[in-house]
Amino acid sequence: MSDSNSYSSSNLHPSLGEGLGGLCGRIAIVGGGSWATAIAKIVVRHTHHIGWYMRRDDQIEEFRRLGHNPSYLTSVHFDVSEIHFESDLNRIVSLYDTLVFVIPSPYLKNHLRKLKTRIKDKFIVTAIKGIVPDENLVCSEYFHQVFDVSYDNLACLGGPSHAEEVALERLSYLTVGCSDLEKAQAFADVLNSDVIKTTTSTDVIGIEYSSVLKNVYAIAAGICSGLKFGDNFQSVLMSNAVQEMNRFLQTIHPIDRNITDSVYMGDLLVTGYSNFSRNRTFGTMIGKGYSVKSAQMEMEMIAEGFFGTKCMKEINRHCHVNMPILDAVYNILYERISPQIEIKLLTDSFR
Repeated sequence: MSDSNSYSSSNLHPSLGEGLGGLCGRIAIVGGGSWATAIAKIVVRHTHHIGWYMRRDDQIEEFRRLGHNPSYLTSVHFDVSEIHFESDLNRIVSLYDTLVFVIPSPYLKNHLRKLKTRIKDKFIVTAIKGIVPDENLVCSEYFHQVFDVSYDNLACLGGPSHAEEVALERLSYLTVGCSDLEKAQAFADVLNSDVIKTTTSTDVIGIEYSSVLKNVYAIAAGICSGLKFGDNFQSVLMSNAVQEMNRFLQTIHPIDRNITDSVYMGDLLVTGYSNFSRNRTFGTMIGKGYSVKSAQMEMEMIAEGFFGTKCMKEINRHCHVNMPILDAVYNILYERISPQIEIKLLTDSFR
């Protein structure tokens, strides 16, 4: 066991679960990156205790010593007495009732291979804005199909929410999606504060797929920026991206949704325009002439849209939705077609 303090479920913080209708119970964060750190800060303000799984013991020890994540969002300080750290995934799963997964989607499958403890009866929240490579499944579908977690126990967290701004306590809006709205509201209540506004939705699949697609479109926005296209064209690109996203969502999960809601279009806009967006940054490097490999090597954090582009292209081979922006990004990243050529073809298709 990684933690120097021996814990059993009986001596964890006594107030956990109180006032939450028994629906959230003890909450643990699974992941050690910037978004995981931001979410941990939001949750611990409400609960005053969280479990936190990080892969590396040395990172945990540095966190304890410094009072902040040594690798991400180092300006965000924690009372480490309110955190039970673990580097043993099975241990954290056994101790906590709600598990908030914030592992980059390309690494989720490998992390979960370590899992021997049953999670079927846990409340799983995926804050992963990506898709599971090779499986071509959004995270809720992966947990349902592989670990037999019921959809009523699966939630997702979406909305325009750069970790850096959440950490700076700038006003942000988050949406909790779950087929069980009572559970969605219980978790939303944990997040809600004067700087975090929350809402709920039953459109888990739509939120997750839009989270994947907005990363693809942010890469497109970055490529166009790197090619010196101006704001006028960027606005046309984003308006076409919204339409393309809506066409796909209505094909894969046709329900009555408003694509202009912040969890769809808002998340797309902030990812496509913000300097905090790693996917936009990655695309900008490609537009400036970097190879995919050199752009990936230079970035400190993973651009999930790179993997999401390939997965969405493969999914759409079965769905046959008209998706010219997705196709253009795929051709640039995976077929090594010149960005100038692909974007020129794209501009001719826009109105």
